[in-house]
Amino acid sequence: MSDFSLTTLFVVPVGQTALPSSGSTQDLTAGQVGFFKSDYALATAANIAASPYFYVAQGRANTYLQGSKRSDKIKGCPTAGASCNSNVTEWYKVTGCATVTNQITDVTTFKVQCGEVVTLTLRAHSSYIDTLYFNGFTRSVTVQAPCCECGGDVCTDVDVNALINSIITKLEQQAPGNNPENVSFNSFFTFANVGGTTLRITGKPLTKYGQPCDVAAFPWEYDRMYFSTFVYDGPATTADFIVADACNIVATATVTQTSNYPSGTADEFKQLEKNFYSYQAGYLKSLYRKGGYNENFESYVTDGTIYDSYYIRFNQLDKSAYQWGDYIMQDSTVILAVPNATTSGIAALMETILEAALGTVVDNNACA
Repeated sequence: MSDFSLTTLFVVPVGQTALPSSGSTQDLTAGQVGFFKSDYALATAANIAASPYFYVAQGRANTYLQGSKRSDKIKGCPTAGASCNSNVTEWYKVTGCATVTNQITDVTTFKVQCGEVVTLTLRAHSSYIDTLYFNGFTRSVTVQAPCCECGGDVCTDVDVNALINSIITKLEQQAPGNNPENVSFNSFFTFANVGGTTLRITGKPLTKYGQPCDVAAFPWEYDRMYFSTFVYDGPATTADFIVADACNIVATATVTQTSNYPSGTADEFKQLEKNFYSYQAGYLKSLYRKGGYNENFESYVTDGTIYDSYYIRFNQLDKSAYQWGDYIMQDSTVILAVPNATTSGIAALMETILEAALGTVVDNNACA
């Protein structure tokens, strides 16, 4: 979201299986989320479009000096192209997807002669890897191709199966343990000989770090590990591989599966709860580093849950409020995180109401 968008995050608790059936915003229980018309009556799929605007609201556990957490006024347009005086500028959905793929690279078409020296270099990147190694974690192994049989033709390509096995043996060697800076390939990759013709290199999942008591430590971030592969004749080189010398490349490295990011994870929304907390609290808006000092902070994320998220971005409904003043107009964003529709029926109920007010939602994420 833009730095100028005032963002409110609503995380629907896993235990909420239905929308409120009576009452108004003051009747919401802690964590309960509902939709309300301009008169604070409950909004339904049948009446939300006729309301001048609607709110998203969530009950709080701590109601001292503050009521329910509530969005600003949202006015949608359920029919595309109609004139409804809508203040919504963006409306989309991101389906949560816990499926994470790791990169797979196949090295094939070896063109190596008997006794030739061959080097394989791997260069890996991720957020954490790049903080440890300039331009990525780069390591090489060098092997000598098997010799020809007696009387064999040195110009004949080598036994590829034996060459791949010798490369894997080198790749799987552990780094000397007496230096903490020595990191072996096994930390980031697995290797396999496929059919005696293909060297398959698979990236390992990233290490998951525990969340400490310090609120500011190890913030969640999108991260993935990806790598480049180079196979060339001769010893290892310190030259960069931005431009490869076609004359030296002795095998073809093909990425057969790219790595990706998970979406909608509990860790992602736990971080967003912290990021947007000050926009939602009526008082004590600062988060201290130690969690015990943040008694006003409420989290409704459940570990291990995958969330679908709905994004509504909208302008101030009453534009006359910005008629006079030396400032930039500020818009608002509502993020509604709902337990994934495949495991929870509440997502379908909420989507039905939102589509009745805003029109058909577009899913901006295809699960891997």
